[in-house]
Amino acid sequence: MIELEGVPELIDPVMVAAFEGWNDAGDAASGAVAHLDREWKGEVFAALDAEDYYDFQVNRPTVWLDNGVRKITWPTTRLSVVRIGGAKPRDLVLVRGIEPSMRWRSFCNEILGFAHELGVEMVVILGALLGDTPHTRPVPVSGVTSDADLARTMDLEETKYEGPTGIVGILQEACTHAGVPAVSLWAAVPHYVSQPPNPKATLALLNRLEDLIDIRIPLGELPEDARAWQLGVDQLAAEDSEVAEYVQTLEEARDTADLPEASGDAIAREFERYLRRRDPASPSAEPGDGSYLRDTSGGLPRPPKPQPPVSPPPPEAPPEEPGEDTPGA
Repeated sequence: MIELEGVPELIDPVMVAAFEGWNDAGDAASGAVAHLDREWKGEVFAALDAEDYYDFQVNRPTVWLDNGVRKITWPTTRLSVVRIGGAKPRDLVLVRGIEPSMRWRSFCNEILGFAHELGVEMVVILGALLGDTPHTRPVPVSGVTSDADLARTMDLEETKYEGPTGIVGILQEACTHAGVPAVSLWAAVPHYVSQPPNPKATLALLNRLEDLIDIRIPLGELPEDARAWQLGVDQLAAEDSEVAEYVQTLEEARDTADLPEASGDAIAREFERYLRRRDPASPSAEPGDGSYLRDTSGGLPRPPKPQPPVSPPPPEAPPEEPGEDTPGA
């Protein structure tokens, strides 16, 4: 039985989860949850036992120095809560970790146990995959669910994917069987520039999350980081004629496919987002002080990972179009 001491009664809670690894191309999904945790000053209230779910030869613990004292961070999954203030306050339960190495069914049951105890109304799982998409165009984000009713009411796709899956797909199905509404949001990351981070894909996921659960998310420096990322890839592509030609081919294919979206619902969604960000009466994007929750996890923050430079090699041939649960790494 899960006992959550020190956690207050939550307001309309939604669980938002992301996992590093197979379903996290460019670290876009885990970066989105990390952004929410950082901007709203989330407080960790639980951490899963690392020895139950991780092979430490695959996901090794990290030794780091904290004011000269050596500490160890174990690879695991941690849960935190952030409160969104404003006229219509609500809470987000953030789940951030690494795709487990073993015992996936028990892992999902433990996550669902927390969701049940906290009264979570919906689970949103973020993922990112490699796709035939040009870096110069808006990042495609698809919303999928296994619940036909939810697909109709929230304008989502009912998933039809068949094939290998990761923890994102397994957790979504576990939620469906447990009667918990669950949605997966997938960002497509250009396969020719897949190195993390990808702030443009992270930004696209956060924008889609805003639309899905009707909140305003403080974006901080993320839009500027996304512009700088695109400029950097532009410069690298311009130095290689084969890459530039391939990107142009992707642009033409994308523009042709998106032509019907240049009006109607797509424009309406963008305009509504613009109005929400200008309307002071809409749900606040101001960070909370985080003081209403006691940290009982004893977990340590993960040290920052080194960020490799972006270097897009030209592919020999365009890959096949991935499914919505195609691996991201």
